[in-house]
Amino acid sequence: MSLFLFLSIAQRMRFSAFCLGLAIVCGVGSGHADTLSSSAPIAYLSEVETNTVLFSKSPVTPFQPGALAKIMTAASVFRALESGTVQETTLCPVSVHAWRTGGAPAGGATMFAELNSNIAISDLLQGLLIQQANDAAIVLAECLDGDEAAFARRMNEDAEDIGLENSLFANPTGYAAQEAQTTASDLARLARYILETFPDRYTLFSSPEFTWNGIFQRNRNPLIGEIRGLDGFGAGRSDTDGYAAVASIERDGRRIIAVVANLPSESAREKALDDLVDGAWEYFGVRTLFDRGDTVAMARVFGGTAGEVPLVASGPIEVLLPRGETLGYRLRVTYDGPLTAPVTPGLRAGELLVLGETGIVYRAPLETGGPAIEKGTLVTRALDGLVELLFGWI
Repeated sequence: MSLFLFLSIAQRMRFSAFCLGLAIVCGVGSGHADTLSSSAPIAYLSEVETNTVLFSKSPVTPFQPGALAKIMTAASVFRALESGTVQETTLCPVSVHAWRTGGAPAGGATMFAELNSNIAISDLLQGLLIQQANDAAIVLAECLDGDEAAFARRMNEDAEDIGLENSLFANPTGYAAQEAQTTASDLARLARYILETFPDRYTLFSSPEFTWNGIFQRNRNPLIGEIRGLDGFGAGRSDTDGYAAVASIERDGRRIIAVVANLPSESAREKALDDLVDGAWEYFGVRTLFDRGDTVAMARVFGGTAGEVPLVASGPIEVLLPRGETLGYRLRVTYDGPLTAPVTPGLRAGELLVLGETGIVYRAPLETGGPAIEKGTLVTRALDGLVELLFGWI
């Protein structure tokens, strides 16, 4: 595998290395018959194990989440349970506001929580995620923070901590609010966070049924049973931005996360999601770019007995890439440098980025290889300093 490596200064003391023309990755075809596309105006597809972005279309275009806001509501409750702020057995009162706004009188999705009753958080979570119950969402918000506005602040603080960069949640239900917005990439990140951090609670999303207050209801996610392997997350709609969905699908040992939005109907949403999901298995396969310990690039060293140190793969670098050769990909290595001697092996010192047509599709950590580079003599360090002063590090 041959690399054409160039180092250039992005900022003082920061470097980027580019790998162009990697034959095993970069395609030369010009046709598009074998490439993945989507009818959805907004679409995002990623693979969980390798954290590879397989498809991205308008990933940061904002849209109103509708009922998809309940995924963030669930994440905030999961985090509160994890921190010990509340327990599954904590009883939450059903207020007049929760009953009237989200319960049976409202005519929407409800778990039929009885006014002035007390419900355990474990049962409210089932109502929230199996029945998409608005009363459950409001009761949980009031139980944790007193009212919906305070809980919305919790949601946004949690969203920022998780890494959602372009989302703002206005309430726990997803009821229409002009300021509420999210993006496909944020929802995919949120989905991945729940899968990785709360795998035991994730099963709630696919529980088939739930009975409360003597009323039996099946799982209200319209996509479960319609798309093979889909076992979690949900669907939403807003008057301004149409139909959207977040889905997690596992087939043949591979799990992917898919997001579609801005669709005109339920049927269009299902078809767009189904086509996108099928593409993960039809068009992509795992390719090993580097094995553990392989040298990926060389990093400059300041003031050492050697001027360069190898940056090596800290583990196998396996990426889902198109089976054909119609998509162009590039590799980029970034690191903060030059590294200052002494430099020992195993130091986390850089990152390999795989770039597709829409941006970064994969990233992997790099570490310094051996042997160790000791601090150089006073003369060596003085010469390195002079070179940097006169020419910068190139």
